[in-house]
Amino acid sequence: MSDCPLWEEDGRDWPNRDSSRFVEAGGLEWHVQCQGSGPGLLLLHGTGASTHSWRGLLPLLAERFSVVAPDLPGHGFSQTAPFHRMSLTAMARSVETLLKALEVSPALVAGHSAGAAILARMCLDGRLDAKGMISLNGALLALRGLPGRVFSPVARALSLSGAVPRIFSLGAADPSLVNRLLRETGSRIDTEGARLYRRLARKPAHVAAALDMMANWNLERLEDQLPQLSVPLLLIVGARDRSIPPAQAQRIGALAPRAEVVSMSGLGHLAHEEAPGETAAHIADFAERMKVLRG
Repeated sequence: MSDCPLWEEDGRDWPNRDSSRFVEAGGLEWHVQCQGSGPGLLLLHGTGASTHSWRGLLPLLAERFSVVAPDLPGHGFSQTAPFHRMSLTAMARSVETLLKALEVSPALVAGHSAGAAILARMCLDGRLDAKGMISLNGALLALRGLPGRVFSPVARALSLSGAVPRIFSLGAADPSLVNRLLRETGSRIDTEGARLYRRLARKPAHVAAALDMMANWNLERLEDQLPQLSVPLLLIVGARDRSIPPAQAQRIGALAPRAEVVSMSGLGHLAHEEAPGETAAHIADFAERMKVLRG
């Protein structure tokens, strides 16, 4: 079995497969899904996920937007990047390079969890000229106290150990492991979604990329600069999120000058997968108010 997901095998029944293409940018081969017509909308998934995370949401958004959704480096079917290119700043630079290769300048951007942090970094660094940003349970704040001091060194140690991704992937052969991890996000994922997460978790290269991101992630500078984030920011929060405390959205809202918070009751960290219709409605409403879409 290959360490990396193989498109010819693992992608044979991939969600929204007809929208997939492979693009060379910045020395990497990216898997990207493009669908729809209208104003440009960029979607970035979170750590350990891939384009499958948008399986229900992307077709709904494509009714009104030209949607671009890549697999981040090392995730899903995109090529793995060197360790030093998995930091927040380097990821932001890589996504900018991809957008230039695609000749896309999105009017609106949306990111889930770590994907939201990449978008915020891009906006702060002048790598995006979007009219609005949506954070879906975004990981925009640094960990506080002991967890903050311990998390990054531990993640780095795990990342540098080539055995850890392989051991985890072997364990993922047991569906109960991935199912338990998904439940711990506070979300109730359907059978198809859980099956796709398990398929990726059984690939050591995909697991290694997630660990590389976590080992390289430094949100302290991003948090310090949130008061400089000038783009309008919609924070969509799952009220049952057990990965990122929903209360963080209020803190982010107090820091970012043009932020607003919308809570989705009964949903967890993967709220956009649990309720794609409700999520799409919030995004469309925001787009109308930002004059990206006509009401």
